Amino acid sequence: MTINKLNRLSGCTPLALRCTLLVLLIASCCIHPSGAALAQSAQSDAPAAQSVGAYAAPPSEAPAQASPSTAAPLTNPSMLYPGEDFKLSPGDLISVSVFQQPDYQRTVRISSEGAAQLPFIGSVPLEGLSIREAQDRIADRLRTGQFFKDPEVILQVFDTVNGSVLITGEVHGIVPVSTERSLREVLLTAGGLPATASHTIKIVRAGLPDPIVVNLGTDLASSTAANIPVRPHDIIQISRASVVYVLGAFAHQGQVPLDQAAPLTLLQLAALSGGINFEGRYNDLRLIRTVTADGKTERKVVNLDIKKIRDGKADDPILQADDIVFLPTNQMKAAIKSVGSGGVLGVVSILIAGRTF
Repeated sequence: MTINKLNRLSGCTPLALRCTLLVLLIASCCIHPSGAALAQSAQSDAPAAQSVGAYAAPPSEAPAQASPSTAAPLTNPSMLYPGEDFKLSPGDLISVSVFQQPDYQRTVRISSEGAAQLPFIGSVPLEGLSIREAQDRIADRLRTGQFFKDPEVILQVFDTVNGSVLITGEVHGIVPVSTERSLREVLLTAGGLPATASHTIKIVRAGLPDPIVVNLGTDLASSTAANIPVRPHDIIQISRASVVYVLGAFAHQGQVPLDQAAPLTLLQLAALSGGINFEGRYNDLRLIRTVTADGKTERKVVNLDIKKIRDGKADDPILQADDIVFLPTNQMKAAIKSVGSGGVLGVVSILIAGRTF
């Protein structure tokens, strides 16, 4: 039966008829067996869908913790790296673990008697042993007690109160030294020298009236002066490297440290300072250098054209410590920069308008 015939029979309007049919359709779906089965199926599938998706724990629920048997041993960021001649002594803080055995891990300080209290094997004398000797002794105790078949013991030093070298200044650290280690090895153990560090280093040693001054040159790895031995309780002082001062029409003004591993040229300084601004007077750059002659210190001013240097028409000078690089500004360009492009166009339009009268 068509919609028009229903309209003629019932006298209803098309809108009312459509609403009636929609209500009957919804009611039939709710009481139809297949409709009920679909609803039950949707309810039964909800937990399955939840298990397949990522489960988000409620805010009040504590996060699950890893099982101790699978948790990896914690690492200490302050771990030291002793040399091969380092000998353990009372007061040293060490960490003992067994490779691929995460359950066996203990951080302990060696007692005044020179022994460490370790799991399964109790007190183990370690005083006077090197790192390798201590690892072998602990492994032998674990193997003899049949706790592990063939254990690979890992011993790490976290802190030491005896036989260490203190590094201050641009580098901070404590490096264990039992008898002697080269200055190069001590500095590399502490992480090397940063770019801001001076390569002229002082070693303060007890019993000496003056510190030992060591000039490492430009390369720490190949420096023969870095072979000087460092002894326990020495203090290594690393000062900040010399700087070059930047003033005037540069994007960034201030001081730039001199990396003593490589020379710094004028163009490199301009790049490190963010480049030259629009208003800079390229042909009037002034290099102010402190010169000492006959015991007198004076400053000399050298005029340079940085545009010619940039274009390869003049040499790019190498800067020295405490040099001052000053680039004056062009007053006209500075005024244009201050008012901006909109202000310049406004002035030009006024001038053009004035010429029409």
